Amino acid sequence: MEHETLTREFMGLTFDLTTVLVTVASCIIVFLVVFICTRNLQLKPTGKQNFIEWVIDFVNNIVSTSIPGKRGDRFKLLAFTLFLFVFVSNMVGLPLVLVIDDIQWWKSPTADPIVTLSLAMMVILMSHFFGVQEQGFKNYFLNSYIRPVPFLLPIKLFEEFTNTLTLALRLYGNIFAGEILIGLIASLANSFGAVTWLVGVPLQIAWQGFSIFIGSIQAFVFTTLSMVYISHKIGHEETVEHKEYVEAS
Repeated sequence: MEHETLTREFMGLTFDLTTVLVTVASCIIVFLVVFICTRNLQLKPTGKQNFIEWVIDFVNNIVSTSIPGKRGDRFKLLAFTLFLFVFVSNMVGLPLVLVIDDIQWWKSPTADPIVTLSLAMMVILMSHFFGVQEQGFKNYFLNSYIRPVPFLLPIKLFEEFTNTLTLALRLYGNIFAGEILIGLIASLANSFGAVTWLVGVPLQIAWQGFSIFIGSIQAFVFTTLSMVYISHKIGHEETVEHKEYVEAS
């Protein structure tokens, strides 16, 4: 079931300390995983090095699919960081629910819409930044909003808003719904003693496994869409360059 989180006000703003705590914890977990797996690297990888190299190859394939060629190389570290952070953030709320005096102290950061909206906004802003960096402000604006026909400008501006919302709410909705169902199943297991435990425990185990699958898929989807959005913003120049190359040939 949903509980209140620990909040504090500062200069008229309300800060959710529970979300801050679990977000920092997710960052620390990501750092520790990467730090531990990259110690004592060998030419013939084994164990933990195999794991981290598999993750790197997996994420690199996501980037290469969306942004082919050397242009995608600069975004591989960004995609790797995004994937690991979103994956860990989706997972940390599954094995543990910590509630003290009806205050929830532990949950998945991505079960908070503010976190997912912040991530989505960061991705969209970076896509604009890289687009301007690649094409210059004038060409970027013309290619993204005016061409091929100017009357599509309002629709394209609205699309920026919807892209941010869909990227954020898809992730939030899946993780939040999963945690709510885990809470409901746990309440069912404790409602009538040992009798409901026989039903609740298998359901809890099954849903935990399904939530791990959903969390993994959402990390993949979020990273893929992030690279697709960036690709759309920097892709116009690549198309022009390819066209000029073909004409020159």
